[in-house]
Formats: sequence, C-alpha cells, structure tokens
Amino acid sequence: MPRKLESETIGLLLNDVSRLLRAAFDRKINAMQLGITPGEARTLIQVATTEGIKQAEIATRMGIEPMTLSAYLDRLEALGLVARVPDPADRRAKNVVVSDRADPLIDEMMAGLCEMMGAYTEGLGEGGLELLRGNLRILRDNLRRLDPCLAGKETGGEKGASE
Repeated sequence: MPRKLESETIGLLLNDVSRLLRAAFDRKINAMQLGITPGEARTLIQVATTEGIKQAEIATRMGIEPMTLSAYLDRLEALGLVARVPDPADRRAKNVVVSDRADPLIDEMMAGLCEMMGAYTEGLGEGGLELLRGNLRILRDNLRRLDPCLAGKETGGEKGASE
C-alpha cells in the first residue's frame, strides 16, 4: 500500500503557492491587456529588478531555457521596452536594461500586481507580511549559499519586485 506523504511540508507548500501565484499572475496580466504576454511581463519585471545582468543569468533566475528568454527579450526589444548592451567585462556577452519607454508599462503592471497581491495576502497584516518576507529571504539566501548547483549562478541586486 502506498504511503501518503505529508502535504504541509515547507517545500510542498512553497511549490503549491508558487504554482497558484504563477497562474494568478498570468490571468492578471492577460486581463490587463498590456500588449505583452505573461512570459514577457515576467521577463520585464526580472530585467527591471536585476537590471544590467547577462541574459544567461536572467534565464537562470527565471528558471527558463536561454532560448525561451531570448524570444521574450526579442519581442520586448522590438517594442522598445528593453535593450541589450555590451557587457564591459566581457565583449561577447550582452547585459539587458530597461528603456525609459518601459516605465509607464511597468508602473501600470506593478500597480495591478500589487492590488492582486494585496487581495491574496489579506489578513496577514503588515507585521505578518514583513515576517514572511524576512523568512523567505533567509530561505532564499540559505539555498543560494548551501546548494552547490546555485553557488555563484545568481547575481545582481534585487530592487523588490512584488511578483
């Protein structure tokens, strides 16, 4: 007889919440009719959050294949929302930055996403939200520090994206 595993472990809870948030994010972006896909929206948020890092690092942070990211960036670049600029430390590499043209779109997108997250975090209170943020930062930092597969692969500063 198969054993029933505990469904309230930290890993399973985080995975479940992540899956549900991703689906809610996709629905919200589609409903906002911004002219970009949810994947492009996630990419734009990641670029704005970690501006100036290499494409490969962005793909790693997003958990997607570099070719998938490249397609998102091609579309965002064609819309004038991002630019690929030479990496001063490595002429072969390109860093990605947000253009000024993206600012109104990012503001609109983040306002909608903050409203969405406000509804989903209702009842946590400001103290609960700060405690959750702090604990998630500790978990993220421990994973980056202790997981040999992540060591050195995630660089770039976070500016506090709300996704």
